Amino acid sequence: MSIIKKIFRTGALASLLFASTVANAQEAQYTPTPENLKARQEFADSKFGVFIHWGIYSMFAQGEWYLQNFPIDKAEYAKAADAFYPHRFNAKEWVAAIKDAGAKYICFTTRHHDSFSMWDTEQSDYNIVDATPFGRDVLKELADECHKQGIKLHLYYSHIDWARDEYPLGRTGKEVIGRVRTNENWPAYYDFMNKQLTELLTNYGEIGAIWFDGKWDRDEDPVPFDWQLDEQYAMIHRLQPACLIGNNHHETPNPGEDIQIFERDLPGENKAGLSGQDISRLPLETCQTMNGMWGYKLVDQNYKSTETLLRLLISTSGKGANLLLNVGPQPNGQIPAAAIERMKEMGEWLRANGETVYGTTAGDIPAQEWGVTTRKGNRLFVHIFDLGEKELLLPLDCKVKKAFTYADKKPVKFKKTKEGVKLMLNEVPQGTDYIVELITK
Repeated sequence: MSIIKKIFRTGALASLLFASTVANAQEAQYTPTPENLKARQEFADSKFGVFIHWGIYSMFAQGEWYLQNFPIDKAEYAKAADAFYPHRFNAKEWVAAIKDAGAKYICFTTRHHDSFSMWDTEQSDYNIVDATPFGRDVLKELADECHKQGIKLHLYYSHIDWARDEYPLGRTGKEVIGRVRTNENWPAYYDFMNKQLTELLTNYGEIGAIWFDGKWDRDEDPVPFDWQLDEQYAMIHRLQPACLIGNNHHETPNPGEDIQIFERDLPGENKAGLSGQDISRLPLETCQTMNGMWGYKLVDQNYKSTETLLRLLISTSGKGANLLLNVGPQPNGQIPAAAIERMKEMGEWLRANGETVYGTTAGDIPAQEWGVTTRKGNRLFVHIFDLGEKELLLPLDCKVKKAFTYADKKPVKFKKTKEGVKLMLNEVPQGTDYIVELITK
């Protein structure tokens, strides 16, 4: 494994003020700064981001959990770094394609559970600059390009590590060959993480969010494990007060967190078995794969259709949440062509209809079999996916002043009923999303 190149000293952790400004009891001990509150609103308005899972695991083309799922010797796994040469990586092309897709931010995996760091970290030689013939800091190139093209950059960071002996193993990573359990040392590992996080928040410009993952690794401990999140979160907010913190722990938010994450599910749903937690008042985000895996897998060509992805985005917006849609770049540094195609098609739709998604809140009507609604001020957007007839009864309490099709602004007849408002459409809705705009009072 790697060795520490030099000591990276950080300043003492600052403590945050403690006051109760949020109704949710889970958030009662944390007072966000005005910069943070502004960032939260900007995040909530953005609605669409692209997740990037990329590391040396792409070399095996078996997904990001290869080290765990095919338990192998960690030293043998690490040898893949010596052949990792993503010569097709082009940060400018990545960011341009993602921006063209209509996404407002990118979330990049800086260090996954396999311990390999995708930036020029001073804390370990096991990184893309020192351990590979490529020798380039891809995070620096990506950060510079995001700042140039006006895309927010969020950073994924794993709380767990299957290769560093210092990390006290939880329910995963136990089958990895070569681990020395007697060397487990949480204080040392915690110090290592905080020094890496300090690098990320010091050397790469403005960071929109830190996206943590892995707390679920110790959810079976008989005695709850102390992750020391309060201190870590305080350090992050001290370094960049506007930087949002999210944690994919499948729980209600902890104090110090600024967004709530739902994995593979919309808020309030639990189809994938990873959610079901209460919905907080924080900005919401659901992360989902474009195909089956997060990281690149050669045989995983089961990409969701563009129509499915767009309806997922619209449905997520109907819940008042953001969609973080994942792509897994190839080992050569290219985003798969199938992903590029779908992002391009999503961008075309968003350029025509993005007003009904960006900057909206959850609609007045919960998700229905026919579709969802989103709201922006006095404008209610009715997104019809599947109807099969010309009439649609909306269970609305508000007064409707006008109704018209969003695409061509043709008037739509409507009438007030005891059950709500009935729309008399000019045609049976067709296509990915048939949008009717209502002006309400």
